Order: sequence, then C-alpha cells, then structure tokens
Amino acid sequence: MKFADIRLPVVFVVLLVLAGIGWLLWSGRTTPPAEPPALPVFSMQGDVLQPILPLAAVGDLDPLRVELGKRLFHDARLSADFSLTCASCHDLAKGGVDGRQFSVGIGGAVGGINAPSVLNSAFSLAQFWDGRAATLEEQAAGPIQNPIEMGATWPQVMSRLEQDKALKQGFKQAYPEGLTIGNVLNAIATFERSLVTLNSRFDRYLRGEKQILTPLEIEGYQRFRELGCISCHQGAAVGGNMYQKFGVLGDYFAGRPTTQNDLGRFNVTQREEDRHVFKVPSLRSVALTAPYFHDGSADSLDKAVVVMARYQLGRELAPRDVEAIVAFLNTLSGESPAAAVQ
Repeated sequence: MKFADIRLPVVFVVLLVLAGIGWLLWSGRTTPPAEPPALPVFSMQGDVLQPILPLAAVGDLDPLRVELGKRLFHDARLSADFSLTCASCHDLAKGGVDGRQFSVGIGGAVGGINAPSVLNSAFSLAQFWDGRAATLEEQAAGPIQNPIEMGATWPQVMSRLEQDKALKQGFKQAYPEGLTIGNVLNAIATFERSLVTLNSRFDRYLRGEKQILTPLEIEGYQRFRELGCISCHQGAAVGGNMYQKFGVLGDYFAGRPTTQNDLGRFNVTQREEDRHVFKVPSLRSVALTAPYFHDGSADSLDKAVVVMARYQLGRELAPRDVEAIVAFLNTLSGESPAAAVQ
C-alpha cells in the first residue's frame, strides 16, 4: 500500500495540530507568526488527507503593474553605481538565487547571509530569514538602500526614474498617483507575487497522476512525513509559514564562529527565546537553490538533509533515507513562471 494513500482520521489530525501548538507554547522554541499562514496547512483530497497542497497562482494581479515590476526588477538604476539589479542576487533562471554563499553588493562588498529565493515568496508569512519585513513591498525597499547591497538613496533612484518618459507614462496608466516610491515598491512586489512555480511533478501527483513519481520519490515523501520533516515543511509552499529554532535537538552553532546574522529572529524581537530562530524556508524549487541555510554552509541538498535531520530531528539518517528524501525534494521544482521570461 502506498503511503500517500493512507487515510488518516480528521480527529487525529486535529489532535496532532493541537498537540503541536501546545508543545510550541510550552517549549518557547518558536515564535508564533504575526499573521496567519498565507495558505492552509492541510486539505482533504477526496478522503485522503494531504499535508502539502498544490501551488496555485496568486490571483487579481494587475498585468500592467506586473510588467512595470518586471522592468524595475531588472533595472540597474536602482543601484547607486548602476552595477546591480534585483535579479543580480535573485536570478530567475537559477531558481531565484545567485548560487553564492553570500551575495556580492556594490563595490564588491560581500553580505553575511544567504540570499533566499524570490520564487513563491508571496506565500511566506514574512520576508527575510528573520522575518523583519511583513510584506514584499517592505522587503523590496531593503536591498535598494542597504549600503553593502545596492547602496542607493530614494532621491537618487527617483531622480533617475523621473527622466524616463515611457516609465512615467506606464506608472500613470497603472497607478492613479503615477510614479512614486510606494508605487515603485508595489510594482516590484506585484511582479514577485507572480513568480509562482506551478505544475511540479509532485503537484501533479497530488492531483491524481500517481504514475508521475518513481517508487524512490514516493518513498522519499513517505520518509519525509514519517521522520517529522513535515511538521515544519507543509502547506502549498512546503514551508514559509512559521518560525523555528535552528538546532531544536542539537546545538548547530556550538564550536563555530557566529555573527549577528546567526541570531535570527532575536535581532528583530530582542527576545531570548528567539535567539537562533529563523523563518522556515519554502522547499519549493529547493533543488535549484544551493547553497542552503541562512549561512550558506551546505553546498548540496544531500548535506542539507543530513544536517536538518541531525539538528532538527535528532536523527542520523541512513544513506537510503537521504537518497529518497532528496529524490522527493527534486519533484518540488515547478515550471518557470511566465512573468519571469524576458
């Protein structure tokens, strides 16, 4: 019998969720999200309970604003020295990342935290590893003004954009207020909301194409659930809807130099229980986004799975389990969003 076909009583799931909430409140190991998750965690498909949902496109996106955001996402005028764009660190042809441990900003400045993928970012409860930006608009403003990223100022950026008659006309058509800082950020964020990787092989499996996955990939999904990975990586984004301590069942940071970026959510809340707590990343397109973790320390998906099992689950996985889980994770890569095509 295939694991995905096992029927679980709804009552059992409710009890499981309540138990999980109780554990979080008791342990203080995670910070409840400031807002409800963007998408539900569980759904019934027929009479089968699935903890992962197929992705669906974000609706009601103004195509004019999406197109403006796309232009700005690839516009070097947003950086102080015209050397960088948003796409420099979030290459849409490479899974929405740059493939570096730490991104390189203006003047060759190197950051201190791994750039997360911009793909499917609309489904996260907040943005950045520490969740300091509540919206994609807030997130978009950060790198533009960061002195070691794009290093620009808003007067500088807006002066450049104001000289572009075609761009100004586009904003006049898309926004009643025309070209403003707020509308620039909204356009970029609207474009980013369109970057949904639909129709992965796993989504097709969930929709009933049972032969689309190999036996090894199905085994990986089974182990992913049985081992407990699913407790943090579920919903349509397979993550992104909660915060969790990095090192629940082991001290990930012991015996290694640490930086301010390793403090995670603590930098935002200044609460001791948020030390080393991070937003759980989405696993959508994860096979494309190495290196992994906030510190970019795992250069392969195999290594990332081993580390997660060790420090989050207190388990040393057998090679077969690693192979199967990695095979399953590879099925989460969907189609390149239409809006991403230049």
